[in-house]
Amino acid sequence: MSVNSPDPTRQLDVVLVKAGRTKIRYAAELLFDDGVRLAVRAPWAGDGVRDFGFVRFERGDVFTEYYWRDRWYTVKEVRDSAGQLKGWYCDITRPATLSGAELVVEDLDLDLWVSADGSDVLRLDEDEFEESGLAGSDPTAAAAAVGALDELERLARAGGFDALLA
Repeated sequence: MSVNSPDPTRQLDVVLVKAGRTKIRYAAELLFDDGVRLAVRAPWAGDGVRDFGFVRFERGDVFTEYYWRDRWYTVKEVRDSAGQLKGWYCDITRPATLSGAELVVEDLDLDLWVSADGSDVLRLDEDEFEESGLAGSDPTAAAAAVGALDELERLARAGGFDALLA
């Protein structure tokens, strides 16, 4: 299915799991699924405003989210209600799985924020990642997570995600 497909819009539930529990579940519109990468679009699913200091997520914001079945991250393009790009919020996750109408990703605590103009590239929640104990319980997954964060940061600092998301 592609964006230009005559098929009816397919709705999915995006399920973000953390430490074995559902952190958030929300409805999203499937834009495409090429077998390796999926893209969905959804409004801000949080309650009220979430102000991180470097960006605010609020009612009316629209997230175009890219998931991979073979990569340890997701990239979420964030736009305000007028369509103005705020930036990209990247979650470090295990590779995504699609089962029926559920797109499931396991959050591994590490995140990256890239501002719309690319001037701010912020590594986030490295303390939470350390506290999670993943390095001890699953060193292979921990190494993949850190490698994914490093890869996204390199891409962001080298000009952004255009090639990755094309």
